[in-house]
Amino acid sequence: MPIVDFEPRHAQAWRTLNEAWISRHFAIEPADAEVLGDPAGKVIAPGGHIFMAEDATGEAIGCVGLKAMPDGGFEVIKMTVSEAARGTGLGRELMQACIDRARALGARRLYLETNSALGPALGLYRAMGFVDLPRQETPYARCDVWMALAL
Repeated sequence: MPIVDFEPRHAQAWRTLNEAWISRHFAIEPADAEVLGDPAGKVIAPGGHIFMAEDATGEAIGCVGLKAMPDGGFEVIKMTVSEAARGTGLGRELMQACIDRARALGARRLYLETNSALGPALGLYRAMGFVDLPRQETPYARCDVWMALAL
């Protein structure tokens, strides 16, 4: 499945894909609404990146963002794959796109925040080399797991 850089045409899919998984497990929080409502302004303009996975018809079936951090690293945000594309390895492809882009830009680490109830996601992150961190400051009430990958 092609993984492409975010374009304005992806804005609705970015919102819809993320709202689907967040609302299935949690509540949409103010920090979610901010980046889902303005991905170009809140993620890309400050130096981040968003990747969209598309199926053969060009429909967006997955996404992930890299939010620039003050230390030169990136926070992996809003990674999801549509229900129909789960179990296909697409999540791994999206994470590899993040790792490859961050390395190409000279970042020293990737960071992410997640929840202990998201078992498949935690398994993927650990399989790709992320390690658990102690508690960090976060705008998300649902966050109870913090991880990083040294690049």
